[in-house]
Parts: sequence; structure tokens; C-alpha cells
Amino acid sequence: MIPQEKKDKKNYSYIKEYLINDGKISNIKKNSINVISLFSGCGGFDIGAKLTGFNVAVSVDNDDQCVETLKKNRVFNNCKIIHKDINLLVPKDLKKFYKKKNNKLIIIAGPPCQPFSKAGYWITNKQRLIEKDPRNLFPSLFRFIKELKPDGFVIENVESLLHPSNIKIVEYIEKNILKLKYNFQRYKINSADFGVPQKRKRVFFIASKKKFKSILEKTHGSKNEIKYNKNLKLYEPVKNWIDQYENLKFSDNYDSTAGKYHEDLKKIPKGKNYIHLTKKSGYRNPKFVAGKRYWSFLLKLDPNQPSPTIISSPGHWEGPFHWSNRRLRIKELAAIQTFPSDYIFYGSRRSVQKQIGNAVPPILAKEILKHLKNNI
Repeated sequence: MIPQEKKDKKNYSYIKEYLINDGKISNIKKNSINVISLFSGCGGFDIGAKLTGFNVAVSVDNDDQCVETLKKNRVFNNCKIIHKDINLLVPKDLKKFYKKKNNKLIIIAGPPCQPFSKAGYWITNKQRLIEKDPRNLFPSLFRFIKELKPDGFVIENVESLLHPSNIKIVEYIEKNILKLKYNFQRYKINSADFGVPQKRKRVFFIASKKKFKSILEKTHGSKNEIKYNKNLKLYEPVKNWIDQYENLKFSDNYDSTAGKYHEDLKKIPKGKNYIHLTKKSGYRNPKFVAGKRYWSFLLKLDPNQPSPTIISSPGHWEGPFHWSNRRLRIKELAAIQTFPSDYIFYGSRRSVQKQIGNAVPPILAKEILKHLKNNI
């Protein structure tokens, strides 16, 4: 299952989308690789596993809205969805939901990122809890890996996990992977390099009981890169994924940017942010001072480039905004994250945006898991 292109004659662009709940992907082979998904969220990683041809046997999350989202999608009808705190779950109890005899098992997990996010950098290192933070669930994750002994696993987290302030937790992760006798590769990845119409940087630890016989190769690049590497495709322009949602029927009454900075937003070119209206950019009557606002303040999409990162809980004037000076719609946010066009989300708009913003893009997850499949 890959996104299909269809020509939009009106806009002279290629619309990309795919379906997940049409029943075509539910015919998983009996000898398929089994997957246990921990910290599943709204299912981005899980969809990636399905796209790779894996059997997602168990999905676990402690957020009731995310759990309801998983339950509403037909593609997970044969998956055991568990709404529970991972600390209260006994690993061996999950074995009854999959057959291990002739099938391989992998674990996929994206533990909460709050202890390691950039938002915590203003706290001094003495005050930061880091590995002692109660939200740090890596010890619980390794408890599952130790007891279930999967053939391989993938751990995902924010790019800032590699910040010097978090060196202890990185050492903890790598030490435990080796202690459990797994080989591993660590990658800092930009989603745009793997066919996602979004510049989104994340860290992945990919582990296998076997020695790796290959490295993860990017699939997409810039015009300059593809001149020298014919195996690369051009970065995905965001318009190809969201142009089909321009119709007002997809609006949820959140489009309007009427208010304090509406006129300023209109003055900002495609692909730029508030810095365009500062002295630093040579603006004649500077409205703002460069460096005094979040980078995402009044940030606008460039339709011909991948989107900037979709965040889970943006402020009222944090972007990215649509190039037509409106807020992005839920269907657009989901498409930028490469969720299937028929995927169903449960909850309020705020809840759904948070679910989407915290997810692993399914198309990226597919590439990661395809690489692991070739090395277990």
C-alpha cells in the first residue's frame, strides 16, 4: 500500500492519498511478523507496520482519546487494543494475543518525549530530572523487551533526545540494548528524506538480534541531490497532499485568522515567518524583533516544499498556516503527517491535533520497519 497519484487538472498538481480501512490490507499472511505497539498514540507507527505487511497483534496506550481513535478504524479490528498504563501491564500477559512459534516478533515504541524536549531547556541541568523524571518510561519499555525477547524493536523519540543535557538517558538506552544482546543502529532522521511532505526531525534506535547487513538509505532529496543520486525522488511538495481539502466542506469553523495579527500574516510570503517583518530582513517598518518570538510564529506554508513540523499544541498564532492565510484543517494536518485519507480520529479538535502532532508519520514508519524486516 503506497500513496497513489491522481492528476488534479484544475491546479495542475498531483494529489497523493491512500486508504487503510477499505479491507484490502486486512488479509495479513499467517506467517507475518507480529508486532506489539507500546505508547501507540493514535496509531501512526501501527499504520506503518500494517503498510509493511506486519500483523499488529497488540496496541497499548494510556490516553483514552487515542484508544478510541484506534478502535474506530477497521484496520485494527483484529488487534487487541489495551487502554492501560504500561507500568500496570504484565508483559507475559500479552503473549496470548499472538502466536510466536513460527512467527517473528518486534516491538515498536515511542515513549513520552516531555522529559527530553526542547521546552525543558530553560531549566538548569541541576533542576532537570531527566532519567529520574517520572514521565521517563524507558525502564518500563526495557522491561517488556527483556521479558518478551522480540527479534527486533524500534524506539522513536524527539531529536532533542541527543542534546547534551540528555546524554545520560541516551547512554542508558544504548547500554540496555547491548546488555540485552541486541545489535542496533541509531539514526537522526528528517521525515522529508523518506517521502513525508514535512520537515520533521526525530531519533530512532533500530535493534535486532542479528547483525545488520545494511544501513537505512533515504529515499527523497533536493533537486541538487537527485542530480548525483538517481535513486532519490524529489522532496514531496505539501500541496500534493492537501490540495484536495481546499473545499469548504472540510472546514471545521477554525479556518479564520481574524484577530490581532491577521494583517501581519497576510504580508508574509509563502514559506516565511514573522522575521520577514523585522529589521533583520530589511522590512521598511519593522513590526517585530528577530529572535524574540517562536520560530513558528506566523509561519506560512510554501506549497511547493515540504511543510515545517506539525506540532501537537500550537499557540494561537503559531503555524504553519495555509498559504491562503487561514489555519490548517484537520484533514490537512493528518495528510501532512501521511495518515490515510479515510482514517478516523476521535475527540475534540484540540485533542485530534494533539494526537496527529505526536504521531510517527505512517510513511516514515513503513520505511523504518521495512529496514528492520530486512535485518531480523
